[in-house]
Amino acid sequence: MTIGALTLVGVFALAILVDIPIAFGLILAVLAYLLAFGAAPMMVAAQQFATGMESFTLLAIPLFVLAAQLMNHAGLTQRLVRLCMAMVGDIRGGLAVVAVLACMMFGALSGSGVADVIAIGSMLLPAMERSGYHKGFSSALVGTASSVGTVIPPSIVMIVYGTTSNTSVGKLFMGGVIPGILLTLALAGVAILVSRRHGWAGGQRAEPGERRKAFIGALPALLVPVLIIGGIRFGVFTPTEAAASAIVYALVVGLVVYRSLTWKSIIDSVIATAETSGAILVIIGAAGMFAWGLTYEQVPQAIATLIGDFTDSRFGVLLLLMAILLVLGSFMESIAIIIIVTPIVLPLLSQYGIDPVHFGVLLTINLAIGANTPPLGVDLMAACRIAGISVMYSLRHLMLMLAAMIAVLLLVAFVPEIVLFLPNLMEG
Repeated sequence: MTIGALTLVGVFALAILVDIPIAFGLILAVLAYLLAFGAAPMMVAAQQFATGMESFTLLAIPLFVLAAQLMNHAGLTQRLVRLCMAMVGDIRGGLAVVAVLACMMFGALSGSGVADVIAIGSMLLPAMERSGYHKGFSSALVGTASSVGTVIPPSIVMIVYGTTSNTSVGKLFMGGVIPGILLTLALAGVAILVSRRHGWAGGQRAEPGERRKAFIGALPALLVPVLIIGGIRFGVFTPTEAAASAIVYALVVGLVVYRSLTWKSIIDSVIATAETSGAILVIIGAAGMFAWGLTYEQVPQAIATLIGDFTDSRFGVLLLLMAILLVLGSFMESIAIIIIVTPIVLPLLSQYGIDPVHFGVLLTINLAIGANTPPLGVDLMAACRIAGISVMYSLRHLMLMLAAMIAVLLLVAFVPEIVLFLPNLMEG
């Protein structure tokens, strides 16, 4: 690795150690590199920052965020939780299973793990505490289950990866469906196992009439994934157009069907969307600058050669990349990882015949695991903050859930058809 590349990485690592936000750490690293080595005029930094955000597909991010905000204010989140409670809330460990299912369903609306934690955790974590569930278990469960929202479409992480790697976002969305369901089932299995061991009970059994009423009430929310995935599958609209359609749908449901949206809630949704999207896009621009610096120093080629010398097995390369991503996910923000790592690994994917859609879903699962792995673990941290406990208090329960997620990751890595079946069906 060249001195320039070491400078880039070293300044960024130092910025992280002194607790500078990741976006500003990336910018500082690039500016220090340009000042020290004069590799290009300083204007290039601004150009690369803007270029990193210059994509029509990225417009889907604020659109999906706004759609999720509107749906949350319209009451769709509460109706999803009520449906889950009516269906499985009465079984042993029912509240824990409800948390997993509700997180998956809301993830199909928001595409963001942290948004999932806030929406579902704020409602269910206090309820689980009142029912006797261990706070550490509940927080770890909501954190890991919420991260499935980055695998289930629509996924902000997949949009960023698709834009960075020039991979079809529609195929990535389709590829994430089955792995997302597998992750949900794995976490639900852990929830039932631990709940039965500790004797944590469920709620009262719902009458058939209550279940029917809960289903009808949640039906508009359940139709959102059908609208998005079905529209993309049948070529009705692109992912960006699907996001715009989701906003229109949310407005119709909130204003006409439920009549729960007000002008104040709409304005609050727009403000929250601006704040969230602004933070995401700054990270995207900064990571684009950093990725340009690494590419200029030919780091992707050097790493590809190094990995090629280490192993010539396709699955060996996949396992090595998964291990690197798991480590990175514990220390860095997901979007920054995608934009920095993707240009580095693309030559390897081509060299070893790894489908970019398959790798994109694997990357997303890795980042979902990383979002719950200390010291960063943003989803886990958010869940623990809502529960009012320290992250350390949840670690004992977290291990079993991470093991279940890693088992799904390995299954998906070694059986690519789990990811590629629906995208191939879409193409056919």
